[in-house]
Amino acid sequence: LFCSHQRITMGLSTIKPLKKRTQVKKRYKKFIRHQSDRYVKVTQTWRKPKGIDNRVRRRFKGQFLMPSIGYGSNKKTRFLMPDGFKRFLVHNVAELEVLLMQNRTYAAEIAHDVSSKKRKTIVERAQQL
Repeated sequence: LFCSHQRITMGLSTIKPLKKRTQVKKRYKKFIRHQSDRYVKVTQTWRKPKGIDNRVRRRFKGQFLMPSIGYGSNKKTRFLMPDGFKRFLVHNVAELEVLLMQNRTYAAEIAHDVSSKKRKTIVERAQQL
């Protein structure tokens, strides 16, 4: 099991994922909002353009690209971290026990709102497992 981005060793070797798949991304750049580079009030987070004459919506050459379903990633590699595990948010020790059977697929990550006292007990329990 993993805890808060720390590798916890069991015996001599660290836990390795069940299958380490290589992630193929179709696009690394973020889709940015039309005219977000021109005005400060227009944020960069993507919004679909809805204007009747909008050149981004009409997909003119040389304009920003719009996200579409074709940019989606492989279902088997979606949500994978670079080490090959999927994230599982843990708030208490009981939620950590759920990962006992899935410890080769999911990695525990302690939630940010967990106190340092509880965080200690969660890490100690993870070391035992």
